[in-house]
Amino acid sequence: MASASSQEEDSFTCPVCLGLLRDPVTTACGHNFCMKCIKGCWDQEDGKGEYSCPLCKHTFDSRPVLHKNRLMAEMVEKFGKTRFQAAATARCYAGPGDVACDVCTGRKRKAVNNCTGRKLKAVKSCLECLVSYCDTHLKAHDELNPGRNHTMVDATGQLQEMVCPRHKKVFEIFCRTDQSCICYLCMVDDHKGHDTITATAEWSHKKEVLGQSQRRCQQRIQLKEKELQELRKAVETLKSGAQTAVEESERMFAEMIRSIERRRSEVTKLIRAQEKAEVSRAEGLLKRLEQEIAELKRTDAEMKQFSLTQDPIHFLKNIVSITGRPYSTTSTSVTISQSFSLEPLKESVCALKTQLEEKLESVFKQEIVKISAAAITHVQIIQNIQF
Repeated sequence: MASASSQEEDSFTCPVCLGLLRDPVTTACGHNFCMKCIKGCWDQEDGKGEYSCPLCKHTFDSRPVLHKNRLMAEMVEKFGKTRFQAAATARCYAGPGDVACDVCTGRKRKAVNNCTGRKLKAVKSCLECLVSYCDTHLKAHDELNPGRNHTMVDATGQLQEMVCPRHKKVFEIFCRTDQSCICYLCMVDDHKGHDTITATAEWSHKKEVLGQSQRRCQQRIQLKEKELQELRKAVETLKSGAQTAVEESERMFAEMIRSIERRRSEVTKLIRAQEKAEVSRAEGLLKRLEQEIAELKRTDAEMKQFSLTQDPIHFLKNIVSITGRPYSTTSTSVTISQSFSLEPLKESVCALKTQLEEKLESVFKQEIVKISAAAITHVQIIQNIQF
């Protein structure tokens, strides 16, 4: 069927512009072109002495005189209208995310709009009948219920959530005492004397509360992102300081005699080990902050999406689960020493250089303790985090 439709469309397509024929003309070789397209082709051949069909290359000694093919023009016009109507009908079918008409059976019916087996998209939902209708069945509904004021709303897939299961009445009241949606009969029965308000008014109030919660969430995101930047900067400073310490220690140890090369390696390893330990702790903080920010962003996205809902009942039933989520209110403070202090190391090296060769080993054993203490003091991230 699709192949037949494609072949029919090809019959009404100009081989030059590949669009539907406009002012169609037919050449002597039997091919159809737009009047403007074939004239343009032959205008380019005026100086050659012969003219050819752009499709089959059949040649003509003189430029043929062209006349509009009226029959073909009528067929093209009819085909264009049919294709437009088919496209318009396809747009009425219910697709993913649309509310389908509950009355359409999904079987082929010739009596109503030549239904092709697909349900049409619903345009209205009746809160009395609890049914969603397409345009056609909406008219039938109105004809079957003349004079009866049924409450109609835009098509929705949450009809059952909008009606009291006990009294079969529309939820129009919100009970603040029990935090639930109720109907008028519930208000004079089980909820008598409770603090009640119209669902629409409570919806407006809760939307405002949601907006405030969203703003607080966004503020927390900004705060956490700032802390994340500070921590990253601290890590970079730590790495830079560690690299400076390594380079300085290598320069100083290079001036010493070969007998202390082994000790130089020990100091380098000590600095690297401290750097690794501090960076490891800092990376743990980074991961935790990133996870918290990601969670806050997901919550913010959910709040933003939920704030767009136009269904008061669906909104009220789910607002608590959105706004009631706990999140950390604690802060992260990060400080770092701005540079490594190599003075203790320099003093130790100078002391070593002034000593006699036979005393180098004993002096180094005393000074290595000072070097270790200096590394621990000046290579650190001071953190105070409570989750």
